[in-house]
Amino acid sequence: MQSVVKSKLALILTVILFCGFSFRNNSEVKPAKILTQMFDSIKGIKTLRQSVHAIERIENHFNTSFSEIKLQTSPRKLYYHNKLKKIEILYNAETSLHKAYVKPHVFPYLTLSLDPSGNIMRKNQHYSINELGYDFIGKSVALTIKKDKDGINKFTYLGKVVKNGYTCYFLEYENKSYNYTPYVVGDRETASLISYKLCVNDYLLRNKNNLLNEFGYIKKGSVLHVPTLYCQKAILYIDERLMLPVCLSLYDDAGLFESYEYTGIELNKPFQKEEFTKDYKGYGF
Repeated sequence: MQSVVKSKLALILTVILFCGFSFRNNSEVKPAKILTQMFDSIKGIKTLRQSVHAIERIENHFNTSFSEIKLQTSPRKLYYHNKLKKIEILYNAETSLHKAYVKPHVFPYLTLSLDPSGNIMRKNQHYSINELGYDFIGKSVALTIKKDKDGINKFTYLGKVVKNGYTCYFLEYENKSYNYTPYVVGDRETASLISYKLCVNDYLLRNKNNLLNEFGYIKKGSVLHVPTLYCQKAILYIDERLMLPVCLSLYDDAGLFESYEYTGIELNKPFQKEEFTKDYKGYGF
């Protein structure tokens, strides 16, 4: 599945690159060129340190989280610390491909070994730890363009602004044709698999069909209502120096459903090998 998705995204980015240098009008060329440079910057990330402020709509309310992240892209290694929720997560693909260490600093203070894609770790979350980092953003933008045939032309460049201390290119995407359409579930399909296949947002599909915390196979023949587009509206603030987003907000027909702000961004600074082990100084596993 991942190799198919990567092939699709590579084709999408090639189209974007072509479009970016085919426009004649300067006001048209900027969104495509900015997005192309953003994709190039994402591909160049080997290590990442950042703080993340996330706002995610769960049914009719919003969950807020503040976290610090250390990430190595290949092989994938991740340390996640949410001080507000008093939780630490450690994932190392070299030592445990399908499990992550999870330490909730509340009673009974046990370190757990859990599946990052399983029900427990994904409950009341829009995404799993597999989506942390900038690959997720690149994928989201690419899928938006993939799903909307005229997607690249729906991006508008609104000038430069300062966001969280970063001087940014301000981009907006909007397509008012956003709606839902019926989909008949096939054999051994999950909500995530359907979302990937149809190039739509996983959370929006789950939310519309009361599947927010259902991560297993859906009954074959069930009829789901799936979004016709990845989102109705997106707002991106892309730092002019890093050429990476420092804020991304997505909207559906009901309004904002998720927003992520990134600060303290450090790229491609080497990690000590011990930083992705439970015994590293300062960790609480």
